[in-house]
Amino acid sequence: MVSAIITEALHADYWKPVQAGFEYGTDSEWLQGVISNPRTKIHTETYKLKMPASPHIAAREEGVRIELDVIRKDFVKISNSSFLVIEGAGGLLSPLNDNEFVLDLIRKLRAKVILVSRNYLGSINHSLLTSSVCRQNGIEVLGWIFNDRYMNYEDEIVTWSGLPKIISVPCAEKMDSMFIAGQAQIIKQKLQEMLPPTGFQRLPI
Repeated sequence: MVSAIITEALHADYWKPVQAGFEYGTDSEWLQGVISNPRTKIHTETYKLKMPASPHIAAREEGVRIELDVIRKDFVKISNSSFLVIEGAGGLLSPLNDNEFVLDLIRKLRAKVILVSRNYLGSINHSLLTSSVCRQNGIEVLGWIFNDRYMNYEDEIVTWSGLPKIISVPCAEKMDSMFIAGQAQIIKQKLQEMLPPTGFQRLPI
């Protein structure tokens, strides 16, 4: 949902290099259905795995090893986009193979990061641990996007992490193209202020 909002706001291209589980459709297919601008291009996944599990487990079950260099080769092919939203698979420390994580992919692509924090019991701890890992590894974070129901600690996460809040996306019963377009309009100006008007940007979510 957040990837769709950012993609719509920037009229960006979208790419999810690793998809694990697609019995009910892929993230790329869902996003294609809610994007309303004519400029966005949805790029093909590098790895499309059947099992809805951690990518390294899904890949192992299919006799595949996820290789970051292979992902980067695809990245180079599509890097003529003005903006590209790259959606991750799980959190920063979600393993992609036996010794590399989503964190390592971010570093290999030299990507800027937007952190998404959902309001639930435990999200303060999870959010601050994530921001700490980014800081320790020198990853550039643009800020937070919060979603679900506001529970009075978004501002505390912002203060404790030292990272700015970009937007809070409300809980919605129906996440259709109208909802995505409405939220994109709200966030558009702030994103444009944070990013240069031209030049290739990578925004993993």
